[in-house]
Amino acid sequence: MASRSSAAVQEPASPGGRRVASKAPSHTADATAASFAALTHKLDYLDAADIKRVRDAYRFADEAHLGQFRASGEPYITHPIAVAGLCADWKLDAQAIMAALMHDAMEDCGVTKPELIERFGAPTADLVDGLTKLDKLQFSTREESQAESFRKMLLAMARDVRVILVKLADRLHNMRTMEAMTAAKRTRIARETIDIYAPIAHRLGLNQTYRELQELSFQHLRPWRHSALSKAVQKARGYRRDIVERIQLDVEKSFAQNKLKVQVFGREKTLFSIYRKMREKHLSFAQVNDIFGFRIVVTTLPECYLALGVLHQLYKPLPGRFKDYIAIPKANGYQSLHTTLVSPLGTAVEFQIRTEQMHAVAEKGIAAHWLYKSKGSGPVHVQEAQRLGAMWLQSLIDIQDETRDASEFLEHVKIDLFPDAVYVFTPKSKILALPRGATPVDFAYAIHSDVGDHCVAAKVNGEPVALRTELRSGDVVEIVSAPGAKPNPAWLNFVRTGRARSKIRHYLKTMEQEESQELGSKMLAQALRAEGLGLPADDTTESAVWQQITRWSGNRSREELLTDIGLGRKIATIVAKRMARLLAERGTKPDAVTLTMGRYASDDTAPSQGMVLIDGSEGASVRMAPCCRPIPGDAIVGYLGRGEGLVVHTAECGVGKRLYERDSERWMTVDWAEQPTRPFETGVTLLLRNGKGVLAEVAAAVAAAEADITHIDMGDEPASASTELRLLLSVRDRLHLAEVMRTLKRSSAVLRVVRVKP
Repeated sequence: MASRSSAAVQEPASPGGRRVASKAPSHTADATAASFAALTHKLDYLDAADIKRVRDAYRFADEAHLGQFRASGEPYITHPIAVAGLCADWKLDAQAIMAALMHDAMEDCGVTKPELIERFGAPTADLVDGLTKLDKLQFSTREESQAESFRKMLLAMARDVRVILVKLADRLHNMRTMEAMTAAKRTRIARETIDIYAPIAHRLGLNQTYRELQELSFQHLRPWRHSALSKAVQKARGYRRDIVERIQLDVEKSFAQNKLKVQVFGREKTLFSIYRKMREKHLSFAQVNDIFGFRIVVTTLPECYLALGVLHQLYKPLPGRFKDYIAIPKANGYQSLHTTLVSPLGTAVEFQIRTEQMHAVAEKGIAAHWLYKSKGSGPVHVQEAQRLGAMWLQSLIDIQDETRDASEFLEHVKIDLFPDAVYVFTPKSKILALPRGATPVDFAYAIHSDVGDHCVAAKVNGEPVALRTELRSGDVVEIVSAPGAKPNPAWLNFVRTGRARSKIRHYLKTMEQEESQELGSKMLAQALRAEGLGLPADDTTESAVWQQITRWSGNRSREELLTDIGLGRKIATIVAKRMARLLAERGTKPDAVTLTMGRYASDDTAPSQGMVLIDGSEGASVRMAPCCRPIPGDAIVGYLGRGEGLVVHTAECGVGKRLYERDSERWMTVDWAEQPTRPFETGVTLLLRNGKGVLAEVAAAVAAAEADITHIDMGDEPASASTELRLLLSVRDRLHLAEVMRTLKRSSAVLRVVRVKP
């Protein structure tokens, strides 16, 4: 094996130009051989056939990376060997070890997936493919490339959790060996690690990996603070050695007296967790008194609670600092009893009590189930490993299905990786884990997207609460839903889970698309009527016209074309004229009656795209301009904003007139329907005489006229004898508004009422 590695360093690059050879020191060949020899020692849990397959994968990877060197000057093959060694520490199977050895072969060396399938089989090739980043040349920004790589990795993770285990081992070794990189690259990789990879390790229960990734990221992102804290902890270690030893002796003696066999380990808080606690709670280093703690490992689950009793008899517990993660495990499968006791010197000391298997899961998470395969049925443990991460992975897959925007997707992933959790109950006592700060809306979407979409109110512990209320551990949450309800865009301001955020955005976008499509269909039909034609139906010979018109417009489908017309990206009259020409070529002639109706409906003062009637049911595709806030009875015009849908202005609106002068072809004729389906908002300004109960008097007058106040603005002016008040009123039409204004004028406190006009 040593001679093979030595040759790998000195041979020139193979034909094809995929690798760049450079001269390397001869001792690196010995290092490579030693590294692989060390790996073979770690593979003693595999059978001979599996070890042979791993050796074949090593030879393939060594040949693929021939002539490549890391920034440190070492042969590149040392990195895949180290990653495979980390996977072997987790006792992953031969396929995962092989994928670890070849994880950069497709990305850096031009090896194809069919080549891997032929040599090593489809499962191993799928693992390597899941680990391979997408070609960055096809993306416009680094963020988009990163998001697409995560998308691909998440899809592969959902099929096989080993993908993320190998990926985390890869990232851990890269973080350990970043010294030779430029400072800017180190900072970028460390930031990505602490934002994405460390939280993924935490969500999958790999606490040892999670802590090390955080620590290494902290070291590269805040080197000065890391160094200062490291020195402070070393000093504290010397000062507190006596008390730590005394506590450990007391604890061991107490367990011996109670004839309970335990293992007692001292543990130290990581530098990053100390730094985070100091920053979040505004503490000095001297005020952080739980730098040291103890872990008690027992044999069986009942002994955990017996050990807790022994400790509570030895030292007094701090009230409110006991947590039972055995009865209610964390979302990543973590189980332990946590209790904080007052030591003989009066300092707080945390104890964690768990069984050996709980300890394995706490440190290795999902990977722990491969450690225990030899003690039971292998497939059962692998299924358990998949189940642990399945719910969280599935939520990320749902998000990526509904989120096509790269920055949005990354935002959702980061939100969903939020490590702190609260544990709440459904009315049927099912436990749900949600991020800290989650609201009843997050809870509703965690149950099912339909529950979230139709949520109208919530009860917490039997009491009605606002939907933006933050939930606390132990709350019993009940959701009140209504069939006709739909998500409110304002929910995006307070929801905390990526699932809820993506579901709300997806629903709003879908609704907007459907409404825009309906509006576009109506506008195209009206524009065709002006040409004396009707919309071609799907079941006629004219249906082929749709294929031609969509090709001409650059759209993929008829629905997309109609949506573009409704959003103002395409002009209905231009599409209608082109469609009329195509229909004429097929022998379809304009209908005289339709032509007359179309011309009669047109307004000579504006370019005709056909009349659109506004009744208030159009949804997001039609908006009332906030500058003039038209209401039924006003003369109105419609502006087809690019990508904004139809914006309705009053005919005398100054903003609308300026838009018309600049962009006249985007204006169209609109009018009010005879029976609007809802009230509309408009603004009024009141000049009031200051005094007690003035606001109540105004509100009573508005209510007496059967209108609603939707917003009040009093400005920032200092108090004086009179003050100006701006109201947004919800009214049926102009006649209703006139009645409201007359009622307000009769009030003794109101000096003047005028409608707001731009």
